[in-house]
Amino acid sequence: MEKHAGAVIDSHAHIYYSDYEDDFEALLQRAAEATVAAIVVVGTDVESSRKAVALAEQYPQMYAAVGIHPHDAGAVSEECYETIRSLAASSAKVVAIGEIGLDFYRDRSPRHLQEQVFRRFLQLAAELDLPVIVHDRDAHEQVMEIIRSESVRKGVLHCFSGDTAMAADAAALGFYISVPGTITYPSNQSLRDVVQNVSIERMLVETDCPYLSPVPHRGKRNEPSYVRLVAEKIAELKGLTFDDVARITTKNSSDLFGINLWDQSVKIAYRIRNSLYLNITNRCSNRCTFCPKFEDFTVKGHNLLLDSEPDFSEVMAAIGQPEGIDEVVFCGYGEPLIRLELVKEVAAALKQRGYRIRINSDGQANEFHGRNILPELAGLVDSISISLNAPDAEMYQKLCNTPFGPAGYHAVCTFIGAASAHIPQVIATAVTIPGVNIGACRKIAESLGVEFRVREYSEVG
Repeated sequence: MEKHAGAVIDSHAHIYYSDYEDDFEALLQRAAEATVAAIVVVGTDVESSRKAVALAEQYPQMYAAVGIHPHDAGAVSEECYETIRSLAASSAKVVAIGEIGLDFYRDRSPRHLQEQVFRRFLQLAAELDLPVIVHDRDAHEQVMEIIRSESVRKGVLHCFSGDTAMAADAAALGFYISVPGTITYPSNQSLRDVVQNVSIERMLVETDCPYLSPVPHRGKRNEPSYVRLVAEKIAELKGLTFDDVARITTKNSSDLFGINLWDQSVKIAYRIRNSLYLNITNRCSNRCTFCPKFEDFTVKGHNLLLDSEPDFSEVMAAIGQPEGIDEVVFCGYGEPLIRLELVKEVAAALKQRGYRIRINSDGQANEFHGRNILPELAGLVDSISISLNAPDAEMYQKLCNTPFGPAGYHAVCTFIGAASAHIPQVIATAVTIPGVNIGACRKIAESLGVEFRVREYSEVG
């Protein structure tokens, strides 16, 4: 399937129900028009798991998960386990074991049997090397305890209903949380709080259709096209665009389920919100302990691992003629001022087009080049954001591993203090790393006469 901007994946749907018989093809057309590029059809018992696999085999945009819902745990036999195992092995379109888990709200099966069946399916998923789709209702502690004790590291907590602490625990275990249409319900502030405080790199979006229709369709049959409303609400809460949320959650689905719709091409120019970022080097002066590039070279769903450093013509070709851009930012996964001459050349060309220019820097450029480079940026750069990150040289060296030794922190402070004479807006930043005194960092920035901004440790980009 062709990869395109704004493609979103409904990670949990039950579209095999009779509710959809009369308008199934029209439903798929509406989903396509809403840029839903894939649908994970999730079984809840043996029969619906068979239907999910059949749909996945019939339609290229569909994938299947097979499992038995905790409501039916009391009736699960050895034959059921073998049937689910067989279904999972029957098609490459089966991407997960689920829906499995615990439901202590309705208690339609005895709790001890729910836990027993849940463990068996987790073990089956591990044997088959498949992720799990977990149902959890009023059983948060038990679900997390069983996941830990079974050493499960690949899965999603479907229709997430826990708090921020639980979401953080799940992410630490390698799990994703999936956000349904309930995020649009006026009474569900708790889920909105979770979304605002948890990294979007650990989120999926879903409908759980035919249930849980989002506003303004609440009370009516849900369908895959409505997953767009979920993504739009997340975008609103996270200060992102719909395209950002679609790209990131599609990448997350690719990582979890192997649904290969994420655009993995290396980006020189990439857009987040209404800013266009330029990724011109992966080299950096420092080797910061908290930098996520040592684990993953993606930022907000963009692959920034350069094959080689681009030249001027390559950068300008990647930029093209963007519309609706508030600023162009030299950033990427590296220190842009290492490539000072390229920054000046590109910035000059973009200033002629009327773009606002910002640089994100570690503040070590003068040490790197052996001279004061700030006068060379005058008239080319409107704003510079400089990573302070620590209130003293000892903490800075511990966090940033600067090659310039004790002089490195002093160089950053000097750079910050001198930048205002050449660049209209100067911002010192600090990441909320555990143990860093943000208040002390703020006082340093104020003493240097510049603005101060806090960057959340869990959010990159």
